[in-house]
Amino acid sequence: MISEQKVECMQCHKTKELLKALAATVGPTGLLASDALVSRATSVWNPKPMAALALIRPKSTAEVSAVLRLCHQASQNVVIVGGGTGPVAGAEPSSESIAISLERMNRIEDIDPVNASCVVQAGTCLQNVQEAVAAYQLLFPLDLGARGSCTIGGNIATNAGGINVLRYGSMRGLVLGLEAVLPDGTVISSMGRLLKNNAGFDLKQLFIGTEGTLGVVTRAVLRLFPKQSARQTAMIAFSSFEQVADFLQLAKLKLGATLSAFEAMWQSYIEEQLRFYQRRSPFMDRHAFYVLIETEGADEELNKLALNETLELALGKGIIADAVVAKSDQERQRLWDLREDLEPFVRNKPFFGYDVGVPIGDMPAYVGIVEANLRHRWPNSVCHTMGHIADGNLHFFIQPGDVDAFKVDCDEDVYGPLKQFGGTISAEHGIGFEKRSWLLRNRSAEEVALMRSLKKALDPKGILNRGCVFE
Repeated sequence: MISEQKVECMQCHKTKELLKALAATVGPTGLLASDALVSRATSVWNPKPMAALALIRPKSTAEVSAVLRLCHQASQNVVIVGGGTGPVAGAEPSSESIAISLERMNRIEDIDPVNASCVVQAGTCLQNVQEAVAAYQLLFPLDLGARGSCTIGGNIATNAGGINVLRYGSMRGLVLGLEAVLPDGTVISSMGRLLKNNAGFDLKQLFIGTEGTLGVVTRAVLRLFPKQSARQTAMIAFSSFEQVADFLQLAKLKLGATLSAFEAMWQSYIEEQLRFYQRRSPFMDRHAFYVLIETEGADEELNKLALNETLELALGKGIIADAVVAKSDQERQRLWDLREDLEPFVRNKPFFGYDVGVPIGDMPAYVGIVEANLRHRWPNSVCHTMGHIADGNLHFFIQPGDVDAFKVDCDEDVYGPLKQFGGTISAEHGIGFEKRSWLLRNRSAEEVALMRSLKKALDPKGILNRGCVFE
């Protein structure tokens, strides 16, 4: 019988040989040993130093393929890390895993104004893509608060949505083609630039929204749109959520395709922002709900006229209580800061964050149940709520007011009521490790079984992001 000590020694030797082979593959600057990772945070949400056997930084698809081939042969667990902005612990390596970062694969390879597309490497920062295509009077419409840190690969892996989903859709509709490496090192290259291609299965969808569990996206062809020069931004106050929903329908009707953002914020969300930064409210009175609305069009005067007419009509119908229209880029940024700055909510610990999906009409009832659950569990708790409600997406920033509070209890209060409303535990951030115990309570056993079948077919050894999505 082989002793445990001998097995451990054999495993140690195997790991050393793998690391040596990986270093030879990516070169001396392409591998950071575990002791060199102490200065790297695990993620934005987890400030602990990154733990991994090593961090591999390939600079080409060929190197990613060679790295995965070696790890596959050694049955070595691999985790792909991006910008570290994902809040569900879906890309956090452990001391037993190899971490791969595509931070050196950060080039914008081509911008094609005629076909309205661009080719980018997966490690490219979202904001860099936005700024690069803007020079061609083009727009890559995916936009979120983490734009300065998140990467295109991470956006694809999580099917990111953000603030412009209402007009442009999520990442799934913004990827024309992509290149990915399977766990065994096989390269799947489908870098088409066509808007329509029905020749067989749409294989790129295997890698969009599957959280790096089926393959590693290395390059992508992104869909671009004409950059609209005329933009109008307004913050609107409401007395009830029913008025918010009525105004959304009115705005869709009157503003049509120019309506690009519709962000709703509950009273406590705005007031916590104002208190934390000691800012003055844009309004004289307190209101129950606030909506940040934005339109984009080609004609500034027509755009301004359409928004003003919509606001006047809503005011005349008694749908809105008050409205403030930004008159400069500075005023616009002040309004968006009230929506995007999360520092007031995450500063105090413990803090629990959520993104869920609920039909718009059920939002008041659902939020009311969540707030009641939290107050019953923690009488001093505060639930700050906002969301891209036009696509059914709500975000909670919960401060339990109890230093002994556990997130698992909060999960029950937030996720538990979703089933009765036909909601989802994840509207845009994925499952990761944090939500996987809830997956079977949100999707049917047959659905999860099919997901597992796909995982087994593409990653039979289970090396890629092991434990993410499925326990």
